[in-house]
Formats: sequence, structure tokens, C-alpha cells
Amino acid sequence: MILRTLIAALPLAITWLHAVAEEQGSVLIATKSHSLFEDDFQRDSIGEWKVVIPGFQVADGVLIGTQERKDHGAVGRVYLPMQDVIVSFRFRLTAFTRFNVVFDDKNHKGSHAGHICRIAVSPQQIRLGDDKEGIMRNDIFAMRRDPKQKLAAEKLLKGRSVASKVLIEPKQWYTMQVEIVGQQMCVSLDGQPVACLQSPGIAHPSKESLHFTVTGQPVHFDDVKILQAVPTGRIRGSITWDR
Repeated sequence: MILRTLIAALPLAITWLHAVAEEQGSVLIATKSHSLFEDDFQRDSIGEWKVVIPGFQVADGVLIGTQERKDHGAVGRVYLPMQDVIVSFRFRLTAFTRFNVVFDDKNHKGSHAGHICRIAVSPQQIRLGDDKEGIMRNDIFAMRRDPKQKLAAEKLLKGRSVASKVLIEPKQWYTMQVEIVGQQMCVSLDGQPVACLQSPGIAHPSKESLHFTVTGQPVHFDDVKILQAVPTGRIRGSITWDR
């Protein structure tokens, strides 16, 4: 009788464990496969990273980005063809500053600078955006700079981004994980879910680079990993979890 009861309860226990894992952000929409790129910055040179706009260097075992130009944040980029991926890294703000994690395809001419999608991080908010069909799409990009068309542009941006409230303390290390599968992009922070966005531009098949853009005071990055994603088949849609 006890054995039968345990067997009957097993599916419920498995379901409960999956639910706990989801709420802890360990699995949102993908699981990890093989490694595509890893960097722990245990050297003095910039290595495989390309400094597109000045302000990036490697020192004391971390990648450091600091805005040097007044008209644009510092940009440090690694070139790696990818589509469905899981990206993880550690970061530390040295002050109340901002940075973006951006996926690009320089060969895509339909958006400004070939931007495809991004995660914008600030001390009080993390925003996920579809750049390809959102704010960086050429026609919308132009409309938003025309006061007469700005309202029309805002209507076109409906559903192209989500934002979650967070509290990120300066001088404290955090771990971020970004999962991209098809039209979905999900972000977790220290193992806890932050937000998911479902939007068509995210599914762009040839994301040929990943870069960090730092605006303001230094941001430290470490332990950057890019892994092939294995879809779980789970559909999140667009949702946020305020932290």
C-alpha cells in the first residue's frame, strides 16, 4: 500500500520540482548544450574582443568598460555567429551607471547599425528589447527623431519591449543569464527570473556578434560564456518579475 501511494505521488513530486526550478530561474526557455565561447579574462590583453568605441580594457582579471566619448558609450564586441544561445556573465557596477548587452548582424540593413536585440541594464530597471522590429528598425528610428511622427512611432513599438524593476547595488557582483530561442528572449539575475520578451525580430537567424555598451562610470565584466541553447518547448510570452 505504501509503495503504491509513493508511485502514485511521484508524478506530482516531479511536477512540483519542475515548478520550483522554474521559479528559481534555473530553466526559463532553454537548457545548455555545448560551449561556443568562454572568457575569464585571466590576462592583460583585450584578447578576442574588439574595441569598437574606446573605453574597454582588461585589467586585474576582468573586462572593464568606461565611457570615454561624450556622444556614445564604450563598445566592446566579440564576433561569433549564433542563433539560439544561452549567454551568462558576471558584472559589477562601480557607480550608478548603465550598460547594454546587444546582439547584432552587421549584414542586416533593415535596422540601425544592424542591431537585432538587447538587454538594457540600469540600477533600477532591466529592459529587454527587439531592436530589429523595434526602436532600431530604420523607419521607426527615423520617425522617432521627427517630432511630428514620434507618436506614430510609439504605436509601432507596442509589444517590442518589456521592462522589470530591479535594485542593483554598486560594487556588488551579479550573475546574469540571457536565453534566446526563436522569438523569445528571457533574462535571469542571480538565478531568479527577471523578464521574458516574445517578439519576431529576436528570431533573426544570423546574430553575428555580441557586445557590451557602457554609458558612464566603469562596469566590470567577468566569466562570459556563450553556449548553444537547447529549447525546452516552453512558451513564456512577454512577462516580467519585479525584484
